[in-house]
Amino acid sequence: MSNECVLDIRRILEMLPHRYPFLLVDRVLELEPGIRLKAIKNVTMNEEFFQGHFPNMPVMPGVLQLEALAQAGGLLVMNSLNEPLGDKVFLFTGLNKVKFRRPVVPGDQLELNVSYERHKLNIWKMRGVAKVDGQVTCQGEFSAAVADKGDM
Repeated sequence: MSNECVLDIRRILEMLPHRYPFLLVDRVLELEPGIRLKAIKNVTMNEEFFQGHFPNMPVMPGVLQLEALAQAGGLLVMNSLNEPLGDKVFLFTGLNKVKFRRPVVPGDQLELNVSYERHKLNIWKMRGVAKVDGQVTCQGEFSAAVADKGDM
């Protein structure tokens, strides 16, 4: 895997509202606005969720793998729009055809691949595949909406 960086952590922090311990994208390696994005999440034993999932057998929760894909999808959408989000936020709205294939453990580098499927008005549909060492860990289709922060 190339170490080339399209968006580093400083740029990601400018684009996503998430912060530790819930920021799950460390670097964007490839970006084709409106088409696809490839990012990484370095999984370390220092992750808070490993304290309880599971103490003697640390495994990254599948739902957090999906959240990482959703955050990568948010970065894809933000880089695909013709204008900044401003007072808007990108919210996860649905999941389909989700499958978990293998566990993710401390020391793994989770590769996040997200591709644009379609969008209508403010609803975006994407497909995501997470991998470690070329092996799929989880995959699925997800949707998200661009919404006004004031409507929350």
